[in-house]
Amino acid sequence: MMKLVWWLLRVFRSDRRIASLTGPLGIALVVVTWGAMAVLGWAMLYYSQMPDGFVYGSELNPADRHDVLDALYLSLVTIGTLGFGDIVPTSPFVRLIVPLEALFGFMLLTAAVSWVLQIYPALHRRRVLALELSTLREARHKNPDLGIESVPIGVLTGLANAIVEARNDFTQYGATYYFRDLETDASLASSLDYATQLSDEAAVSAQPQTRLAGALISVAIRSLADLLNREFLRLDGGIDEVIRAYAADHRHVR
Repeated sequence: MMKLVWWLLRVFRSDRRIASLTGPLGIALVVVTWGAMAVLGWAMLYYSQMPDGFVYGSELNPADRHDVLDALYLSLVTIGTLGFGDIVPTSPFVRLIVPLEALFGFMLLTAAVSWVLQIYPALHRRRVLALELSTLREARHKNPDLGIESVPIGVLTGLANAIVEARNDFTQYGATYYFRDLETDASLASSLDYATQLSDEAAVSAQPQTRLAGALISVAIRSLADLLNREFLRLDGGIDEVIRAYAADHRHVR
C-alpha cells in the first residue's frame, strides 16, 4: 500500500508539498485497509447466518431490510464496539464470534496507534542525523582551511552510530522510507552523500583515530546503502549510485 501511494504521487513531481504526503497518506490507507478487510470478513460470517440467526428490533421495517447491508452494518458497529442492539444474534455460533470481532477491533486500534507511535521516533532520529550532517557541512564550508582532523573523533563516531541506527530503523520500520522531508537539510537522502565525503577524507588522514572513525562511517554507509538498494531501489550500481538514486527518489538532488 505504501509503495502504491508512493508511485501514484509521483505524478506531482513539481509539487513537493503534495509529494510529502506520501507517508502519512500511506499509513492512513494501510490502517483503513486493515479495518475494511476485518469488517468484510466478519460480515461474510454474519451474512451466512442471516436472517434466521438474528432477532431484529421492532423499529426495523422487515420490508426495508437487506441481508448484505445488515451484515455490513452489524460488522461495523461491532468492530467499533458501538453495540446499538437493534440486531441481536441468537445463533450460538454468531453469539460466539460477535464479541471476538469487538475484541479484534480493540486490538486493531491498539496495533495501529502503536505502529504510528513507533514510526515517528524513527523519523525523528533520521532527521536529527541529517541535520547533524548538514550542520557539519555548513560549518566546514565556512572554514575551508580546517581539515578532517579538526572534526572531533566523537563527532565522527557519533555519526557512524547514527547511520547504523538509521539502518536499523529502515529494517524495523520500512514504511519510514516513504516519508519525504520538505526541508533539504533535514533530509537524510540529501545529506548522506556528505557522510561518504567525510569517510573518504578520514581514510587519508595522518591520525589513526581519524582513519578508524572514517572506516566506521564507511562500513555503516555501505550497510545502509545495501539495505536501501535491496529493499527499495533495486539497482545494479555501487554505493555512490545508490546514494544518488536515494536522493533523487526523495527529490533532493544537489
